[in-house]
Amino acid sequence: MEKIISYIDSNKDKYVEELKEFLKIPSVSTNPENREDVRKCAEFVKSELKAIGLENIKIYETPGHPIVYGDWLKAGEDKPTILIYGHYDVQPVDPLNLWTNPPFEPTIRNGNIYARGSADDKGQVFIHMKSIQAHMVNNGSLPVNIKFLIEGEEEIGSVNLDNFISSNKELLKCDNVVVSDSAMFDYDVPSICYGLRGLAYMQVEVTGPNRDLHSGSFGGAVNNPINALAHIIAKLKDDKGKILIDGFYDDVLPLTEKEREEFKKLPFDEKKYKEGLEINELFGEEGYSTLERASARPTLDCNGIWGGFQGEGAKTILPSKAGAKISMRLVPNQEPEKIEKLFTDFVNKIAPASVKVKVTSLHGGKGAITPIDSPAIDAAVEALRKGFGKVPLFTREGGSIPVVNTFQTLLEADTILLGFGLPDENAHSPDEHLNLSNFQRGILSIAHYLNELSKIKK
Repeated sequence: MEKIISYIDSNKDKYVEELKEFLKIPSVSTNPENREDVRKCAEFVKSELKAIGLENIKIYETPGHPIVYGDWLKAGEDKPTILIYGHYDVQPVDPLNLWTNPPFEPTIRNGNIYARGSADDKGQVFIHMKSIQAHMVNNGSLPVNIKFLIEGEEEIGSVNLDNFISSNKELLKCDNVVVSDSAMFDYDVPSICYGLRGLAYMQVEVTGPNRDLHSGSFGGAVNNPINALAHIIAKLKDDKGKILIDGFYDDVLPLTEKEREEFKKLPFDEKKYKEGLEINELFGEEGYSTLERASARPTLDCNGIWGGFQGEGAKTILPSKAGAKISMRLVPNQEPEKIEKLFTDFVNKIAPASVKVKVTSLHGGKGAITPIDSPAIDAAVEALRKGFGKVPLFTREGGSIPVVNTFQTLLEADTILLGFGLPDENAHSPDEHLNLSNFQRGILSIAHYLNELSKIKK
């Protein structure tokens, strides 16, 4: 590993210049006017995989944007096969006036590289490419078998990815999946994310009278749909944050004592957290810490609400209709379809007979978890210790990466989430950036990780 480490150290400036070329491509997947740019970015990924020494490189067409695949499978059947997943598409850049420099003109400031896609996810994909290149240049081979799956639709919901994986299970067959599309807990705090929450997203529509009514003439005689909706929402949780839907917690996996001890090791400053949000008190499920509630326990939140008069001044009506968007973040083992039904049944049960209620499921996804005592996790711990000079901590992510569950379900492969971004690097926002120190240490860590994985006996 000494030659590889020396090679990575001596090429750090070159890596940044190469990354800039990747970041210059405006691969905004949601904008039709950027369709050719997305294609150009797929071609860039293909050429880069070839340049670092991979084989069987191919661009696979989908009904939307293409998927890029490449592999190197000469380490032997006794060595693990690792699938590296990432995406080359990026978010839109609006509002443009809030960017310090143009979003597709990469700029270095204060030890960071600023550009759309720098943290999410081009910079992190590039970490894996350069780590592999370092092995190939110095050894002419890799210590494990490698497959790359880089898509161009992550920022628009990976709409064609599940079908691709389902149709190519043999091509993508692997022992573990590695994803770098998340953040470390904090700067100089290397961390391994081992769990993700899922999602059940619902819409509730309440209808009362067949038209808006004069509140003076009908108030007190007809139930107001807004009032009825407010009562429904209020009955979904108690005043201590517990969700009251019948059967909601039945399948929730409890946190183990080891997991709770790992949460306590994280350098979390609750006072600073509140000050940053400009709130006086936190709120959540009783009996759990803030970090546990935000990443490892299920939630229910109203994301939007509408109905009645919203203009300037006053208009005294009883509206005919009101509605709300309600999301539930789910933990591993909770099934979205089951939770959607429990939610629908409960809302219909508590809704007053004086209004009509329609409940619709908008979308959902399963959570995922990887055992923190697995060999692949042990290898990641050692690799990050060598790359960052300190033992990493364990975290869980409150959001969702639906494809992680797809990998577990279709490929029967656990996913290791090794993110090298930071929580405050403005992913999806103006002035997105990536810390170059973590970019460099990430390359070192993944180089070590490949070596550590090779020690796992199949």
